[in-house]
Amino acid sequence: MKNYKDLEIYKKGLSLFFETHKMSLQLPKHELYELGSQLRRSSDSVITNIVEGYGRKRYQADFIRFLVYSHSSNLETINHLEKIVVLYPEHFEMTSKLVLEYNVLGAQIYKFLLYVEKNWNKFE
Repeated sequence: MKNYKDLEIYKKGLSLFFETHKMSLQLPKHELYELGSQLRRSSDSVITNIVEGYGRKRYQADFIRFLVYSHSSNLETINHLEKIVVLYPEHFEMTSKLVLEYNVLGAQIYKFLLYVEKNWNKFE
């Protein structure tokens, strides 16, 4: 692994960020700076924390801390999407698909976090 771009969780998170961002811009105008903005920020935070954690991989506790932040942002993103499913049923199909994909990503982040806890010295 040469850099964070080689991580599957980063690749999947980035792809989901672009899909989520695009979908959020289709929300009603009054939601663009409310729920839409929160959704965009949390989905961005998922990948940003992976990058920052990888940048601090020299220190196991920092690496793990930022993976925990990423996992938490992933849960926040799911929460925002679940609210959109109820509030804006016209976006049900796309939003439900994103919830499923973020659930998969969350499991992958968690598994990677456990891997780092056990194999941290292999990253140096």
